[in-house]
Amino acid sequence: MSKEKYTLQKSPFIVPTEDGKYIGEHFGRASHDKDGFSLAHMKAPAGWKEPFQCPEFAEYTLVISGKKQIQIDEEIIVLNPGESIRIEKGIRVRYSNPFDTVCEYISICTPSFDFTKVHREEV
Repeated sequence: MSKEKYTLQKSPFIVPTEDGKYIGEHFGRASHDKDGFSLAHMKAPAGWKEPFQCPEFAEYTLVISGKKQIQIDEEIIVLNPGESIRIEKGIRVRYSNPFDTVCEYISICTPSFDFTKVHREEV
């Protein structure tokens, strides 16, 4: 049995959303049933926001275009194109795009993103 040299992803798993956000998972739990990490291409529409959450995974974000706002406690961080951040697991965080344009970014979660481990607060 030979070891796989690579996995080419041409058709990411499109995560269904109800808030207009595009999530195309290239690698991870939804796309390959792997738990080590997830890699997703995201597009958050203008005015998009999520409730606070306290996930059981770290999340890395790299903004490609637009801006993404991150709130940790009372601190507001705005990521611009080419900027990135790592949010440690277990941190209470809120992601949003209160700006007038779409925010396109890459998200990596370690371990893989899992809806049962996000722990979003009720709005």
